[in-house]
Amino acid sequence: MTIYMFDFGNGPVAAHKHSNGDGWVADTASVDDDTYVGRNAMVYGNAWVSGNATVSGYAQVSGDVKISENVLVCGDAKVSGNAQVSGDAVIYGNAWVTGYAQVTGDVMISGTAKVSEKAEVTGDVMISGNAEVSGDAKVFGDVKVSGTAIVFGHAKVFGDAKVFGDAIVFGHAKVSENAKVYGDAKVYGNALVYGDAWVYGDAWVSGDAKVFGDVKIYGTVNGEVK
Repeated sequence: MTIYMFDFGNGPVAAHKHSNGDGWVADTASVDDDTYVGRNAMVYGNAWVSGNATVSGYAQVSGDVKISENVLVCGDAKVSGNAQVSGDAVIYGNAWVTGYAQVTGDVMISGTAKVSEKAEVTGDVMISGNAEVSGDAKVFGDVKVSGTAIVFGHAKVFGDAKVFGDAIVFGHAKVSENAKVYGDAKVYGNALVYGDAWVYGDAWVSGDAKVFGDVKIYGTVNGEVK
């Protein structure tokens, strides 16, 4: 192993080229021999990357991150902070996973999407575009979050639900089953949207509202609609 001084962006630190892929790894980081770090990729800080994980393209893994199993981080993606990524998750494009976020399963995060703070994303979730998942939000199942949609607070989105466009789901709201929330819609408070319900346009669903069945909402709801 050849030792160099390399600047990862905050001044030169002791580093080396990883034996599998020839990418830069700071001496403070831990990378398994079987892990691939591509020529233009970087792993630094106290990051820990193990298993069959791949860091390629111009991807950067830093901070106190833990990446394991078959995770792929590629393109210009970044994983930083105290984030944990495992399973067969793929993070690519300009996506960013940071904070104390946890990502596991077959999750795909792409575009300029961001998962941060204490958010948890698991299962077959796809997060794309400029979408954000943050706070203590939990997104799981076969969910798709795209466009410039935001899920935050203690919100939960699960099942086969879709949140897209400029939609926002927050508070303790839950969107589940085959529900869709899109356009400029907002779902918040303790609201529940489930079944085959659609909430769209400039709709606001709040308080303890329940929207379910085959209902399509594009106004304001504070009660129960089915």
